[in-house]
Amino acid sequence: MAGTSSAIVAGLTAAALGTVGFLGYRAQATAPARPGAGPVAHATAPSKAPRDRNHPTALPGGSGTGERVVYSVDDDRVWLVSPGNRVQRTFPVHPGRVDPPAGTYWVTSRSNAATGTDGVPIEHVVRFTSVDGVAVGFSAAVDDGSGMVADASAKTGGIRESRPDGDAMWRFATIGVRVVVIR
Repeated sequence: MAGTSSAIVAGLTAAALGTVGFLGYRAQATAPARPGAGPVAHATAPSKAPRDRNHPTALPGGSGTGERVVYSVDDDRVWLVSPGNRVQRTFPVHPGRVDPPAGTYWVTSRSNAATGTDGVPIEHVVRFTSVDGVAVGFSAAVDDGSGMVADASAKTGGIRESRPDGDAMWRFATIGVRVVVIR
């Protein structure tokens, strides 16, 4: 009986190691070379994504396919796009003083609550890159009734949303979700 138990344990161990190895290979094969380290290199400099003049809030062409957050630096607007390429939600945002370069990024960290670099309490922070040491991400200012005024001289990378839009971003943009920044 001891020989049979040893064989079963050895078989299960081999199967587990094989599964872990396979999953590790799949993760390595589909992961970006350096997630969150900066934009993916493009063969040509990104130009302004085409817009639908009749529908200014329509998802711009050239913003990719599949599940992603699309952020237009020039239009101060975000689109949350489902895997089927359907816009789940779009909304205006108020950018900080530091803009990320156009390119593709991935959500690298999240915080339920924090204090922005301008000293304002924020919630639902979704970060995707940094520029010159300044973290760049989406967040909603918490109006706690304190009358706190943002430090206008602060070098901020916070892209501020309304609280309802921040809730939607928080539910949508989990770690690893693509963020496509366009002009």
